[in-house]
Amino acid sequence: MKQLLVILVLLSTQIYAQDRDEKQIKALYHQALTEGSAYGWLQHLSTKIGGRLSGSIQAQQAVDYTKSLLDNMGLDKVWLQPVKVPKWVRGTPEFAYIESAPGITNNVAIRALGGSVATPFGGLKAEVIEVQSIEALKGLGRERIEGKIVFFNRAMDPGLIDTFQAYSGCADQRYSGAAEAGKYGAVGVIVRSLNLRLDDFPHTGAMSYGNTPVAERIPAAAISTNGAELLSTTLKLNPSIKLYFKQNCKNLPDVDSYNVIGEIKGSTHPEEIIVVGGHLDSWDLGDGSHDDGAGCVQSMEVLRLFKATGYRPKRTIRVVLFMNEENGLRGGTAYAKEAFAKKERHIFALESDSGGFTPRGFTIDANQKNYEQIVSWKNLFEPYLIHLFQKGYGGADIGPLKDDRIVLAGLRPDTQRYFDHHHSDNDTFEHVNQRELHLGAATMASLVYLIDTYGIK
Repeated sequence: MKQLLVILVLLSTQIYAQDRDEKQIKALYHQALTEGSAYGWLQHLSTKIGGRLSGSIQAQQAVDYTKSLLDNMGLDKVWLQPVKVPKWVRGTPEFAYIESAPGITNNVAIRALGGSVATPFGGLKAEVIEVQSIEALKGLGRERIEGKIVFFNRAMDPGLIDTFQAYSGCADQRYSGAAEAGKYGAVGVIVRSLNLRLDDFPHTGAMSYGNTPVAERIPAAAISTNGAELLSTTLKLNPSIKLYFKQNCKNLPDVDSYNVIGEIKGSTHPEEIIVVGGHLDSWDLGDGSHDDGAGCVQSMEVLRLFKATGYRPKRTIRVVLFMNEENGLRGGTAYAKEAFAKKERHIFALESDSGGFTPRGFTIDANQKNYEQIVSWKNLFEPYLIHLFQKGYGGADIGPLKDDRIVLAGLRPDTQRYFDHHHSDNDTFEHVNQRELHLGAATMASLVYLIDTYGIK
């Protein structure tokens, strides 16, 4: 009889907990969809401030704006964390053309890669050699490369459902292509934009010269996918064509910037910290709405949703808007360094940096027990069409927090259109859907609520 009583008590407790969780999650989604603030915040961030390249005036304006939002939210604490960030400026617009014969040219759209040096003042013109990979470059050797512009033309694999996997399969040519081509005497590098569709938008992104001396660094630019197709086809018809390009970018000394941080102090376990965040900086093309204005406003919305629904967290919930994810990761590194120095106990970190599209679920970086606990909550998300709970990468900015105690997770929206916009002039506010953005914020808040309620293993 006593055993039966224990079973009944446990069963009733589970039913009560299930009912409580369902009600709280429903309240979070209802508040987000009917009175959500994220879309309005993003509109101001994107259309009134615009692209927020690290070290720029716009980046500082974004710091001031988001701090003011957190100040007005009634949080327990809001502050700025100083971060030294690199300052790279694009300069006047880039220009390029394919010269198939003297006086016969076709203009193509390019954008300098972030961190690249400029071309000579009058621009750069040379023959072009096309390669599909850094390995193929090495196989050609100096004899075939010296004095030429190397054209990396490996496209993202359209057969992969996970577009981030397709992106990862090509990113090395953008990041390291100039450093590698320079070793063989190349005078410049042109990289096919990392984009699954054919269009005229060049996609920039970070690149590195490694340990190449400053005097030996060569200029690097991305070419639109339509431009890449034209250049490749023209090369096949006439391998002796030349490409001209001109860019005026420059690297300047590091400048002061900030991570923007706000928190609700936990009611029973304030020493246990849950982080939710995105990166406040963006590239200077477009206005950074999907990458990563969406993640920033969704993260702030998590805290607003808790306050609006009357939920008082047991653990400390902290929003962090990281600076300099795009070209240095200084913000994420500085945050983790200070957290470890202060011996803060971070138990969970959730990042949104995959665009403001329809949420599908989460990728989770955790031990097996914590992963299984999160998967056990899957039924609570099914009414909201959230189904993806798989082991995987949490995010770049929260990555430096990783140790053997923390659980990291990344919000995973539908990614099929993300790289149409990523790092390009096409990343603008008009391409963000209000309902999809708010669904993502509610999905993040729901997982944070469950971690706060049950802790980690």
